[in-house]
Amino acid sequence: MTVDSPAIRAINLSKIYGSGQAEVVAMKDVSFTMSNGEVVALLGPSGAGKSTLLTIVGLVNSPTSGKLIIGEDLITDGPIPKVNLRSYRRRFIGYVLQKANLIPFLNAVENVQLALEINDISGKGAKLRAMQLLESLDVGHRADNLPHMLSGGEQQRVAVARALANRPRLVLADEPTAALDSVRGRQVMQLFRDVAHKYGTTVLVTTHDHRSLDIFDRILEMEDGRLKDENSGNILKAV
Repeated sequence: MTVDSPAIRAINLSKIYGSGQAEVVAMKDVSFTMSNGEVVALLGPSGAGKSTLLTIVGLVNSPTSGKLIIGEDLITDGPIPKVNLRSYRRRFIGYVLQKANLIPFLNAVENVQLALEINDISGKGAKLRAMQLLESLDVGHRADNLPHMLSGGEQQRVAVARALANRPRLVLADEPTAALDSVRGRQVMQLFRDVAHKYGTTVLVTTHDHRSLDIFDRILEMEDGRLKDENSGNILKAV
């Protein structure tokens, strides 16, 4: 794992919806860093702000205030984007959701290829890259199978391969084991650790599953829209 400059720097990120009496503070003054090749769990009860943070780091949503820096790129400064968010997201960020959401009429390798084709990588090169990923995640033998022919764990592995297809700097996973039993859930969490350490990809996983937390390099916890101090458990104040 490389630990040079931070892969992600979040500086006092806040998200407020509405105004006046209708104002809702979804997230307040969240600051943290993550290193290249680090896999981090984000914990917290429903409504703690985990999903809000994930959508901001994943460039799906813009903060009301604060800065987000990925690598050396200033991505957002308050609500004003400093890059083309859609293009940047497509090139540098991979997603794994609670459900694999594979396209049902495409087989495993075609699902992974599609992520490459969206970025104008097609033909033999795309198929070779897709097959290499499936094989590295131990589902290469299922490449020609449609999603309904795969187990839940296999579907998630294909989803991880798809998320890695464009060699993203960052992979975000939102409750990826919620629909899996304890054995398959641990396998998927271990997979994220292996991916982070093997490819140098930074991985942030939101989860309610406390059974596999020993797998992660670090654990962050949110409560009432704020990030807790990792050592004391106290809510961090704005920097």
